[in-house]
Amino acid sequence: MILYTADLHFGHANVINFDHRPFADRDEMDSALIKLWNERVQTDDTVYIVGDVCFKSHHNPDWYLRQLKGHKILIVGNHDWPLLDSPKACSYLEGIEKMLEIKDGENKIVLCHYPLTEWNGYYYGSWHIYGHIHNTRKEAYEFMKTKERALNAGCMINNYTPASFNELVRNNRLFGGTGT
Repeated sequence: MILYTADLHFGHANVINFDHRPFADRDEMDSALIKLWNERVQTDDTVYIVGDVCFKSHHNPDWYLRQLKGHKILIVGNHDWPLLDSPKACSYLEGIEKMLEIKDGENKIVLCHYPLTEWNGYYYGSWHIYGHIHNTRKEAYEFMKTKERALNAGCMINNYTPASFNELVRNNRLFGGTGT
């Protein structure tokens, strides 16, 4: 199975308030994110992490990655520099890309941490999966929700667990966003 997630921000205490996450502290958040990931992801699943694995953590990035099941591919986000500076952390990833084009079933998808105005195949039915804006409803959200085939993979929109393509579509609709 192919799954997607973004903006996990393992170890980042301030993201709890920023995203209104339902965790008392970063240790509870980290434990919950790891547990939810491993309950969902099977050993042979591929998970595209669309940026921002961890930030300002008291653990090294490899501490998180080695606990997470599945084949992990990182689409680099603005907070991934500590991970990229760690050869050990990078060894837990099967790929590291700034932007990536994939197929998931019949769907052509462009993955980029940052929301794009247009992407390859935009006029021909391709999809864009992004992160970066978390669950904010500011200007970028308002713009991206007008894009018919753009999906926010932010973990907070997807019940803090990696989501399939169809779940991203459903969860974005429930959030009031895109994916129509």
